[in-house]
Amino acid sequence: MTQSESGPAKPGTSLWARVQSSAIEQLHIRLESLIVLLVLGAIMSVLSPYFLSVSNFMNIFLATATIGVLAIAATFILGSGGLDLSLGSVMGFAGVVGAWVAVTAGLPTGIAVVATIGAGALAGFVNGIIITRAFVPAFIVTLGMLGIARGLALVINNGAAIYGLPPAMVYLGQGRPMGIPMPVIIFIGTAIVMHILLAYTRYGRHTLAIGDSENAARTAGINVSRLRLSLYTLSGALAGLAGLIFATRVNAGDPTAGLTYELTAITAAIIGGTNLFGGRASILGTMIGALIMGVLQNGLNLLAVQSYYQQMAIGAVLILAVFIDQWQVRKESRV
Repeated sequence: MTQSESGPAKPGTSLWARVQSSAIEQLHIRLESLIVLLVLGAIMSVLSPYFLSVSNFMNIFLATATIGVLAIAATFILGSGGLDLSLGSVMGFAGVVGAWVAVTAGLPTGIAVVATIGAGALAGFVNGIIITRAFVPAFIVTLGMLGIARGLALVINNGAAIYGLPPAMVYLGQGRPMGIPMPVIIFIGTAIVMHILLAYTRYGRHTLAIGDSENAARTAGINVSRLRLSLYTLSGALAGLAGLIFATRVNAGDPTAGLTYELTAITAAIIGGTNLFGGRASILGTMIGALIMGVLQNGLNLLAVQSYYQQMAIGAVLILAVFIDQWQVRKESRV
């Protein structure tokens, strides 16, 4: 069922079902995600006295910015019935390219920013070309790109990070206009633009249409191959933007940046209501999902839970999110 086809709940359905339907139709979010975020925040505030501090909330939003942009990329791909496992590696590759252009090549900041996003877009374009022209499954192509992009990131500077970005570039990751961190501004601005694109344009409707039924979309006259190519290019560009945010935050192009980030990004998108198998997606829901992941990781850090247990928690949340999503789909199909 596509987002646009969800429609109002049928007469006779429960109050909760009608409220859910209204939230999806008007706000493009699933209420379960918002409730989970509120409950998780309440639990963490009880377990840690530092959770409700302003500085900690700022840390959550800062940590969420990079993952959030990657999750937006995952939302478009998953909503179209595709898969992109290369997001984290492309993010790391793009960050190193931008740092190399700015520091090693000594080119202006504007060119370095364009190169960072462009490197990600190029990787996404290659994914899209192979998927749509060579008909290789997205799982295989993006898994291969995961290794290629990571390898290129290591080759560019012989496996070493590139430090010392120019101040104008560092401002994108460390600046605080009006006290608000630049990464948060970039994340929210990107989310607003991508929400409008997905929820209110023909491009977004077609994206969900091919995820719902590719054959029906072809019959309706949608150029599926061209659309998929543009979606993977967009996904790569957003991964490049995430790489720019990360690199400017740490003032370095780190070839190991983004390890396992694709798992967290996909999890955030699914928690937010995006269907793993396509046809339904929500950018606003993904923002909530990203915040859930940010609150979870922040709370575990405050509770001094070791990092490998955090990875286990993220994996468990992914499985639970897919289970709940598919349970909800089966429930709706019986209505």
